[in-house]
Amino acid sequence: MNGNAELLRELIRVLRDGGTEDAELEAKWILEDADSAEQARQIAGRRAKHEPLQYLLGKWEFYGLTMFVGEGVLIPRADTETLVDAVLSRVKDCPGRMIADLCTGSGCIALALAAHMDDTRFAGIDFSEKALEYAEKNLAYHRLSNVKFDRADVLDAAVAAQYQNLAAIVCNPPYLTAEDMRNLQAEVRFEPETALYGEPDGLHFYREITRIWKHSLCDGGLLCYEVGIGQADDVAAILSQNGFAEIEKIRDLNGVERVVLGRFRG
Repeated sequence: MNGNAELLRELIRVLRDGGTEDAELEAKWILEDADSAEQARQIAGRRAKHEPLQYLLGKWEFYGLTMFVGEGVLIPRADTETLVDAVLSRVKDCPGRMIADLCTGSGCIALALAAHMDDTRFAGIDFSEKALEYAEKNLAYHRLSNVKFDRADVLDAAVAAQYQNLAAIVCNPPYLTAEDMRNLQAEVRFEPETALYGEPDGLHFYREITRIWKHSLCDGGLLCYEVGIGQADDVAAILSQNGFAEIEKIRDLNGVERVVLGRFRG
């Protein structure tokens, strides 16, 4: 729907009354996406109650690709594009090589990388059946033949043992601390806790994945993590303690140290 100035003003009022910061921009997105005025009003009403706009629209853009999302899967965020950039600039696309995307969720990281690395195979792994439904939907939509999604526990050493000689492992794990969970924004409370909570200090998945998966990498293979605010030094130390070298901390567009990576020299 487009061109309805009066309805647009109505949606902006509803969103502002609900405390939406970017009310005008979100109202325009709703109006563009809705099939009718009534649907637009329904979406705005729910958004005013802090439901994530991404869930209400059913899709969101990540690295130039449309990703279908909904309740039960983590919403792709622009911060995570920093991780994709880091891998693309450090891993050569080559036939026969494989990259594993752990805690894949919607599959956004694996799919974004696969779209730019035609000759590399990708395995996206997650334990959430609901999240993988969205990952499979996104894979079908983008028709990428070099990606496969598997339901498995990335913290199970037997799962890691099935993957060998990986060129890289990428991961945006649950990394919120117990304090973070107590102070979540209203919108984030709609997202699955299992995709957010990284145990009391937020570092559980970094410790376990690094320990369990490091021997699945080829010599010099890259392990690349997204990290939360203030976690970069701790995650870099975990990599160092596990035999990784050439460790880097990379800032996102907001200047936050968002990615930590290293190469395994086991």
